[in-house]
Amino acid sequence: MEEIIKLAPIAGAAGVQEPLLVLRPRRGWQRLGLKDLWQYRELLYFLCWRDIKVRYKQTALGVAWAILQPLMTMVLFSLFFGKLAKMPSDGIPYPLFVLTALVPWMFFSNGITQSAGSLVENASLLKKVYFPRLAVPIASIIAGCVDFLCSFVLLIGMMLFYGIVPSASVVWLPFFLALACIASLGVGLWLSALNVQFRDVRYVIPFLTQLWLFATPIAYPSSLLSEPLRTVYGLNPMVGVVEGFRWALLGTETSPGPMLLVSAVASVLVLLTGAFYFRRMEVTFSDRV
Repeated sequence: MEEIIKLAPIAGAAGVQEPLLVLRPRRGWQRLGLKDLWQYRELLYFLCWRDIKVRYKQTALGVAWAILQPLMTMVLFSLFFGKLAKMPSDGIPYPLFVLTALVPWMFFSNGITQSAGSLVENASLLKKVYFPRLAVPIASIIAGCVDFLCSFVLLIGMMLFYGIVPSASVVWLPFFLALACIASLGVGLWLSALNVQFRDVRYVIPFLTQLWLFATPIAYPSSLLSEPLRTVYGLNPMVGVVEGFRWALLGTETSPGPMLLVSAVASVLVLLTGAFYFRRMEVTFSDRV
């Protein structure tokens, strides 16, 4: 966004006094500009569609990668953690226990990876025209919903194979998915803005997601922790999402409870701080990208 500064009138070509307007970028903390984002909603749609086409362009397996990635990870976890380490799974078959957590986790990790590099990848676009820069990482997150739907179909097939039917708690599933979107977008906004300034951020992201993977109850249940540590564990936003998916789809007895509230608050805080930091640094994107 630019701010308009009116200076002293100057004489025009016909001697008419005309005001002089100077446009310059705003400094400091700014509004989120959600109204501008809504006005450019058609651009957001085309950015999402472009990201989806680019993601699967010239790929041998296409959307099958969205199924193979959680499937192969489930097999490895089931072998090493389920068979060898004898990790508990709250009475749920271990492969299904892991896959239910991997589906939202893959959506989250792929979202932050794609959104973190989205500004640098769209450098030519950022330098040419004005549009709300928030649209770029948001489009990356929305485009990841295609992968989520493909892997979710695999999850439904696994549930049918084990004869598990979701209970009435499944109505909460859209809320947990929205929580995963909020967490992914919040972290993605932080990383995308930092990646413009420090290009080595892209090398940190794989290490960060790997650590985050084992800090999330995917291969193990959060029931291993007793209160109040289990509630504090919810400071990891994906803890509430993963346990929420298991509770909504598999009917596990360990419902998220207070841990879900902590995860929701943490996700919203990450999103708000990331959005304001992104907007603060937005004026430097065109120069640094």
